[in-house]
Formats: sequence, C-alpha cells, structure tokens
Amino acid sequence: MQNKELALRPLDDTDLNLLTVWLNKPYILSWYHDADEWLAEINERHGAYAWIRHFIVMEGETPIGFCQYYDCCDANDMEDWYSVTTPGDTFSIDYLIGNEAYLSKGYGKAIIRLLSNTIQAVEAARRIIVQPDAENHASNHVLLANGYIYDAQQEYFYKSLN
Repeated sequence: MQNKELALRPLDDTDLNLLTVWLNKPYILSWYHDADEWLAEINERHGAYAWIRHFIVMEGETPIGFCQYYDCCDANDMEDWYSVTTPGDTFSIDYLIGNEAYLSKGYGKAIIRLLSNTIQAVEAARRIIVQPDAENHASNHVLLANGYIYDAQQEYFYKSLN
C-alpha cells in the first residue's frame, strides 16, 4: 500500500449506485450474500436503521470501499451470534473493499484500523466484536493484524478499547 491517507465520509444518496455495483460483485456476494437486503437496510438509514453509522472509505478523492458500525445493543433482535445488554458498551463493524484495484494491497488492514479508531474516538465503547465468515481468511487476517483476538468459544473476534 502506498502511504496515502484514508478517510471515512458519511454515506449519502449519491453513493447508492456505486454501492449497488460493489454489493453485487461476485467476490463481495460470497461474504455479503444478499445485496438487496443490504441495500434495503442502507436505504432505511434515516429511518429504521438510523442507529447504524454508514461510511464510504475514501483514498483521496477515490471511493474504495464501504464500512459501517453500530451499537450491538441496538441490533440484539437481529443477530443471533451475541447477546449484549448494556447500550454503548459493545459495537460491531462491517466492511468491504469495492474497488478491485485496492484489493490485496494492505487497504483492508488500514480500513479496520481507521474504523476501530473512529469508534474509540466517537463512542464510549468498551469493545468491538465482529464475526466474519470463518472461510474469509483475508478478513480474519486483517482483524488479527489490528489487534483483534479470536474467541473460539464465542466464535467471534473482539478488541478491547480500554
């Protein structure tokens, strides 16, 4: 990866076409599975899913990916891989690189670092948990490279922010 600065900017309506293209790419569909479900959620980001923070990952003026984070307490009814009872304590993340020119060049690691640092700076979170598919070796690797620890009993990665 070249020494370029990544930034997160809030997703807006002008990003929806690009995000639709990214979510329908075969290498993304293998992990995200249902592009329409993701797009329905994103389209409700000012309504039913206002508690999720959606971002476009930028390298300079170039959009290269998408990421989001949310308080796990807000998603308890939607997820079956964790149980969180304290609001503001535990957050989770999702991320992708949609621009193929940025794959396998260290950008995934940089995105996770930036997203984790953003949560730590903006939220009073105690930890971040994330459960990528076990076969998604690239995602698992970038989490470990960012100090996340795999909890085999819980079957997810976590990072303490204290």
